[in-house]
Amino acid sequence: MPQIESTASQSQDIVEQLRMEIITGRFEEGMPLREVSLAERFQVSRAPIREALKQLSHEGMVESKPNCGMRVAPASSESMQELVIPLRQTVESFALKSIFTDLSAEDFLEWDELLDEMRAACESRNYSQLTELDIKFHQSIVAKSPEQGLMSIWVTLVSRLRRHFLAGFQKPNDPMKIYYEHVAIVAMFRTGKLEPSLQALISNID
Repeated sequence: MPQIESTASQSQDIVEQLRMEIITGRFEEGMPLREVSLAERFQVSRAPIREALKQLSHEGMVESKPNCGMRVAPASSESMQELVIPLRQTVESFALKSIFTDLSAEDFLEWDELLDEMRAACESRNYSQLTELDIKFHQSIVAKSPEQGLMSIWVTLVSRLRRHFLAGFQKPNDPMKIYYEHVAIVAMFRTGKLEPSLQALISNID
């Protein structure tokens, strides 16, 4: 049983890493994902790699083609993303409502640290890191919710927005604008006013 739990834990860590790398464009569409090389990279056996790729396949992030093995799947169409964005807004709004009255100093400390990293990424124009930090910020809101299954819904939606993230974070005219948008969101959370906080959050997801 401990070995099974260890493999599952390894697999989940690998899923999260590979998912982020696909969403941020470090792994491009059509790039092969070979079990042997991934096992060497993560220093694990092929079993957790196989499980990780299976989960990413269910999320639509990777696909298997005959005689080609596993590859990064094509991003969702523009029309699909138009459908998904309002759904993501709904999920994150629901998550914020479920935690808003219980936000603590620890929560704000976590967000302040993310904002510091985001500012550094903007200043250095590290766009892939900026995308990753944006995702982590919004993920942290959903992760705090006590509602079971909400995170899996959110992950599925975000996985369909790869084209959206790549378009929005590749060399914006003023990357600091992204940082200040998130500063404003956290500042609104601090006021303790739910409706303006929801509006700030929703307007950032477009």
